[in-house]
Formats: sequence, C-alpha cells, structure tokens
Amino acid sequence: MNNCVMRGVLAVLVATGGGGCVNVSAPDKPIEINLNINVKQEVVYRLDGEAKATIKENPGIF
Repeated sequence: MNNCVMRGVLAVLVATGGGGCVNVSAPDKPIEINLNINVKQEVVYRLDGEAKATIKENPGIF
C-alpha cells in the first residue's frame, strides 16, 4: 500500500473509535438522481450611435 492509502485507513480507524469494523455495501435498490433544470437565457445587445443611425436611415435592411 502506498502512503496515501495508509493515511486514509488510519483516518478511518481513528474516526471509528480506534478500531472496530467498517462495512461498505451497495444499496439493494438503484440510486435515482432526479434533475429538474430550468435554463433561461436573455440576449441583450447594445448598438453604438453610428449603427443606430444607419438602421434608422435604412429600416428595410433587417
């Protein structure tokens, strides 16, 4: 075992009271993760004075 694993094992032993048994088992039912995501996007644009004037002069270009 490398040094990091040994430190992890030691930390688990200290956390459980210095000894004892730690059991890790998989659940009998699948884990369900329900993600409800609402994405809202707003587009904001600004035009400089010259572009505004060009659009006003030529309203049919768009």
